[in-house]
Amino acid sequence: MISQVRRFNRTVTQRVGALNDRFLARDRSLGEARLLWEIGVDGRDVRSLRADLELDSGYVSRLLRALEAAGLVTVGPKESDRRVRIARLTSAGLAERTILDRRSDAVAASLLEHLGEKQRVRLVEAMAEVERLLTAAMVNVLPVDPTHADAAYCLHEYFSDLNQRFEAGFDPALSIPADATDLRPAAGVLLVATLRSSPIGCGALKFHGDEPAEIKRMWVAPSARGLGVGRRLLTELETYAAIRGVRTVRLETNRTLTEAIGLYRSAGYVEVEPFNDETYAHHWFEKHLGADHPAGPPDGSSGMTIDADLRTAIA
Repeated sequence: MISQVRRFNRTVTQRVGALNDRFLARDRSLGEARLLWEIGVDGRDVRSLRADLELDSGYVSRLLRALEAAGLVTVGPKESDRRVRIARLTSAGLAERTILDRRSDAVAASLLEHLGEKQRVRLVEAMAEVERLLTAAMVNVLPVDPTHADAAYCLHEYFSDLNQRFEAGFDPALSIPADATDLRPAAGVLLVATLRSSPIGCGALKFHGDEPAEIKRMWVAPSARGLGVGRRLLTELETYAAIRGVRTVRLETNRTLTEAIGLYRSAGYVEVEPFNDETYAHHWFEKHLGADHPAGPPDGSSGMTIDADLRTAIA
């Protein structure tokens, strides 16, 4: 699999011209050209550029200096907050971006022109699938404190989503609590999924000593659905439970959350009799993890990474 990925990367980088110092026959590298495109007609916060492109700050600074020297970009403080630096395209930069767009379209067309119609459809569909999977591979899932800004955002969106979808709305005060103290080690854990440094999902676990642990606060942003984020959160919560020595996990859910119910059933959860008096629940599920449930990445090279301090805290 590794060899196939590397072959794919080599083919793509060669075919799109990424190996050339003068990308698209212009006087700049692919990195500089990409930065021009990302800055766009409205300008961009330099910090957001670094985060979205996942580039080292020093490298981005060097690219911006090169573009400034070429008269294509200006970088200065934001009027409303001088601590924030904004990159903007000059008139020459806008013209250069237009040329790059036109030539990029030509390269894209060249990928299709020698293929038959069915082959073109297959290629474009395969590209869409590869893009989706590569995006899924960029998602990070890490434990955070429940008061962290990313956690607060996810929980707010979770409550708002339930309030819109439940027939009678949702009032957290009427639901079984999962407060900050419940979701910190060693009482529990809260995982947040991020994509390009933005929070897109969360899931939590409450421990109850020798009793089954509870899975709570499962939410995925609409924009990230279809990337497998919910299943990944669920799997990693089970891993945290296994590390703690928990062999059974439970959860309850509302009948309107049909996609969540489908996820739980496909992940091996079995519907059981109600085990609590949750106001908003219509279905109660349980899963036995078993003694062979993985307690971490199978080979140490992929999957979830749990640092030693957190292992100690939740154990």
